Amino acid sequence: MNTKTRLYTISVYTENNIGLLNRISAIFQRRHINIESLNISPSEIEGVAKFTIVVYMTEVNIRKIIGQIEKQVEVIKAYYHDEENTIYQISGLFKIKSKLLFEEPQIQNIIKESNARIVTVNTAFFVLEKSGRKEEIVKLHEELSVFGVMQYTRSGRVAITKDEMKISTLLETYNN
Repeated sequence: MNTKTRLYTISVYTENNIGLLNRISAIFQRRHINIESLNISPSEIEGVAKFTIVVYMTEVNIRKIIGQIEKQVEVIKAYYHDEENTIYQISGLFKIKSKLLFEEPQIQNIIKESNARIVTVNTAFFVLEKSGRKEEIVKLHEELSVFGVMQYTRSGRVAITKDEMKISTLLETYNN
């Protein structure tokens, strides 16, 4: 079993109940584990929520965490995946002064080269959106920071796995 710290994506399928987020985050807090990214969304199954949690830890410890998470009454199933078995994206939004779009030709080059897209433009500012890997979003932020970024935010990871998780089959047996 791997004792090296590495990045893992945890997928937790749950009933969507009040207070569950606090209890799940407390599991990490008690072990002094920083959550790198957290996203909660509907899953492919109606009425079932999916938590996507990204953490750096060892495989030994992640197995323990999964066990703790699955003890929560509302949790149907929890899985962990390494980077090689995960397909993911994050999104970044950048708010920049509009005059730069027209006065700085380099800005247009950066937008084109990064495959970012302009979401909105008005007289005061424009907003760029870029989806991709974290490294791509960070690089774009660094390139735009030279010109001044008024606001910047980055989403949590949204991920699916390369492996078939068979959660639908599990739920059929769970509901019967």
